[in-house]
Amino acid sequence: MNHTLIYLPEVGSTNAWAKENLARFADVGAVYSTHQTAGRGRLGRTWTDAPGQGLYYSVVLKTPLAQPGTLPLYASLAAASALKQRYNVDCQIKWPNDLLLNGKKIVGILCEIAPDGHSIVCGIGFNLAQPQSYFTAQNLPHGTSLTLQGVAVDPDNDPAWLAAYLTEVGFGTAMADYAAHGFTACRDAYKAVCVNLQRAVTYDGGQGIARDVDEDGRLVVHDDTGDVRVFTGEVSVRGIYGKV
Repeated sequence: MNHTLIYLPEVGSTNAWAKENLARFADVGAVYSTHQTAGRGRLGRTWTDAPGQGLYYSVVLKTPLAQPGTLPLYASLAAASALKQRYNVDCQIKWPNDLLLNGKKIVGILCEIAPDGHSIVCGIGFNLAQPQSYFTAQNLPHGTSLTLQGVAVDPDNDPAWLAAYLTEVGFGTAMADYAAHGFTACRDAYKAVCVNLQRAVTYDGGQGIARDVDEDGRLVVHDDTGDVRVFTGEVSVRGIYGKV
């Protein structure tokens, strides 16, 4: 498979840059930086980064996907695999795609359709070495970094390694089954690390017990009326940090 990986010392947003420079990417390509000045999260949220202490990575996927709507869920597994390979840490996933380490958010993901109408840009932000003062100043009580969780991080070399691994493996060789068959190909692996399951959750419009993640990536919540399948919006988990 033909891959492209571009490093930018500083960028406004890796997702925005990728969408503006689609022609520079092969079938699977990516751009990454350790200084992002205009980052965005889900639901239009913005934040200020800590230069040199995180990884801001966006992959461009021009190849067809059997079930593109579930890419954020697959991407969370790819990010978890990269962290496992580099640091031997086991993350959990808060549906649909936030990675948690010891109950705190360490990775966020945002997928968007590119201007050509069919390519997808998937942005992944990793908290690597930010100090507690960063999360306090940003009013992010539920955020953390690998360093704060006692993981030895090398900010000079780890971002490049993680970006290369994600591009070559996570969104390269390891993605073939998911690309061909959709979420079914990784559903069991996802459910095994989904922190929502068997817990009381609140979602936009109701609350209940999260019982499953179905073949379309929807969170199945059981309440007094039966099962509700949630696919968009926010879900909070009792006993885990609040809405993100």
